Amino acid sequence: MARYFDVHPANPQPRALTQVAQILGDGGLVAYPTDSAFALGCALGNAEGIERIRRIRHLDDKHHFTLVVDEFAHLGQYVEMDNWIFRAVKAATPGPYTFILKATRELPKMMLHPKKKTVGVRIPAHRTTLALLETVGGPLLSSTLLLPGYEDPLTDGWTIKETLDHQIDAVLDSGDCGVEPTTVVDLTGDEPVIARYGAGDPSPFE
Repeated sequence: MARYFDVHPANPQPRALTQVAQILGDGGLVAYPTDSAFALGCALGNAEGIERIRRIRHLDDKHHFTLVVDEFAHLGQYVEMDNWIFRAVKAATPGPYTFILKATRELPKMMLHPKKKTVGVRIPAHRTTLALLETVGGPLLSSTLLLPGYEDPLTDGWTIKETLDHQIDAVLDSGDCGVEPTTVVDLTGDEPVIARYGAGDPSPFE
């Protein structure tokens, strides 16, 4: 059964965050809130975690997983950005956007698009997410918690626990989750392409 951690939205309790970080460090899969719906997350390089996300969401190998980091400065290690991409991403983060970018060799191949070698990256504007990332001390590999047959992502932590109780290891809930997935912007070509319209204002990229 999944463990359930209910934390304060403005001041998430360090003890709970440490326990969730330990679960992630031990190879676990957790559901956690962001500024644009709940996400499923595991530690970077967790091959079993990736496969569990694929099974839960019925994803194929073309799905773009997302690298979630807490600061813009951490992106350069994982993705390639020329000057205009650097400025565009910096201006829009933190916020409810996912950017598709070319990955560097720092990222495990298992989380990249098999042909394009691209990955999604994201810097959320959500206190609990940022506090968890700080506690973990590194990025999370994530995917929006949108289940097969559902039109919208799940947004209630206790419902997620009841629904996925035997498929994930923990639910981190702070009661202040967004209700709409991120706007996805593909920045791998000469011009930005909106791959999914969501919570982020698309106008800067249209």
